[in-house]
Amino acid sequence: MNFASGGEGLPGPDKEKCVSNRNHYHYGLWKVSAVILGAVLLVSCGSPAPATVPMTSAPATSEIATPTVTPQNPAPGMGNIIPRPVSVIETGGSFVLSADTSIQVEPDNAEVQAIGQYLADALNPATGYSLKVQATSETPAKGSISLSLSGANPALGDEGYELTITPELVQLAANQPAGLFYGVQSIRQLLPPAIDSSSVQPGPWRLGTGTITDSPRFAWRGAMLDVARHFFSVKDVTHYIDLLAYYKINRLHLHLSDDQGWRIQINSWPNLTAIGGSLEVGGTPGGYYSQADYAYIINYARSRYIMVIPEIDMPGHINSALVSYPELNCDGVAPEPYTGTEAADSSLCVNQDITYTFLENVIGELAALTPGPYIHIGGDEAQNTSKPDYINFVKRAQDIVAAAGKQVIGWEEIAQSPLLPTSILQHWNLDASFAPQAVQEGAKVIMSPADRAYLDMKYDDSSRIGQNWAGTITLEKAYNWDPANLIGGIAENNILGVEAPLWSEKLNTMDDLEYLAFPRILGYAEIGWTPQASRDWNEYKKRLAAQGPRLQALGVNFYPAPEITWP
Repeated sequence: MNFASGGEGLPGPDKEKCVSNRNHYHYGLWKVSAVILGAVLLVSCGSPAPATVPMTSAPATSEIATPTVTPQNPAPGMGNIIPRPVSVIETGGSFVLSADTSIQVEPDNAEVQAIGQYLADALNPATGYSLKVQATSETPAKGSISLSLSGANPALGDEGYELTITPELVQLAANQPAGLFYGVQSIRQLLPPAIDSSSVQPGPWRLGTGTITDSPRFAWRGAMLDVARHFFSVKDVTHYIDLLAYYKINRLHLHLSDDQGWRIQINSWPNLTAIGGSLEVGGTPGGYYSQADYAYIINYARSRYIMVIPEIDMPGHINSALVSYPELNCDGVAPEPYTGTEAADSSLCVNQDITYTFLENVIGELAALTPGPYIHIGGDEAQNTSKPDYINFVKRAQDIVAAAGKQVIGWEEIAQSPLLPTSILQHWNLDASFAPQAVQEGAKVIMSPADRAYLDMKYDDSSRIGQNWAGTITLEKAYNWDPANLIGGIAENNILGVEAPLWSEKLNTMDDLEYLAFPRILGYAEIGWTPQASRDWNEYKKRLAAQGPRLQALGVNFYPAPEITWP
């Protein structure tokens, strides 16, 4: 299968749907997937070393341009990075990136070399350079960018980094490759916004000098994408992954099934996609991911240090499965396909053996395809399942996930059932929360409050798309909350992190997705990364405004919120 375009595993019309949603991806970032993806596979599977990816050709030069301040390339500083770093000490000078700059990495580490190539390929399109990645154990050469897994403070953990920039050298150190990758995102953001253009820009390319010491507040910094209500192609998903990675988000929760569509191939139950995946909201053609497509998404995400968490919602939100297999209904009769935007009256028949055979097969195949430790079982809005049946179902579903070697995540309603010690809750409700009860039993919580973190909510009443059942969510409301001070009984040590869900009832294109996600997702990235004491709305507004030209250079269809003074 040729994964370059994505969705080739889909049959006829579904493939056409999959590959035709959009085609404005940032070429430089899409091209580098082969390099880092190859390194990930090399590390995890023992595959041969990846072949060299051709780099953009550019005229050679041996001279460093004299820095010139222009509107496109303002005087460099270190103050506009999102998420805001833990510590920034500026020294007022600048390092000039030139065609002679090399990216120097440690030898015998394919993963670090791949990160270096990712950086080179991200910088080459706009600069017109052909920056080289050099593996060396020598002292970094003057004028180079050095990536190293030695010398960082161990207290920074696996995702932290130290970045030191002088006029002669850029030195990035971390304890693990993930830290280097996040430090690379800071390097990219320290350059002028035009660096993210897909065509050659005039430059010069300068970074402000100083030192950044940085590490995340929370381990879980997530985004959820609903591909069930409206299907998004492999290219759409990987494009979103690239944008999330730019802001140090490290989890992508894929909502793979709902009433309107089933989006992941299950070999033992083929009608789930043949029938259940054929439509989406509005009755238009849907689509699904073959197992090869899904594996590609996972490995692409891993190359961006993002873990994919698959969700199969149950026992409600399941009409697409009931349509596909009538025997999962208590009356043995298939319901009509559902293509509306509300929750359908659907429930698995939880008192018959075939339901649990179904769960064992689906979860077993999904677990085998998913290298991460988590399977999300949904569990929300199960109005058509009685409470005793629901409690028993959740208990049995947890056992099936555990038997498949995975850890359960569920929407917070699953706390009505006895939880396994490793089960995780995702808080979303507006009113009564089940999370404090679960926390008392030792469970951890992912914070996704609908009235603060749901990306599908309108910004205000004038928003062209979106929902408002949880209220409107301005940029300030999205940013100005503390996960550890939101719900009584849930403190910071109970929280894994934050996640911003994007439900797709009201959107069906990447332009729609980007309009609702950006720029709010930048605020959620900062909530997950930056210490609460370092966050201030008025200060954040200035840094967010500076990201506007960067988002434009990336081709992102972001909402230019009037509360921000955009340049």
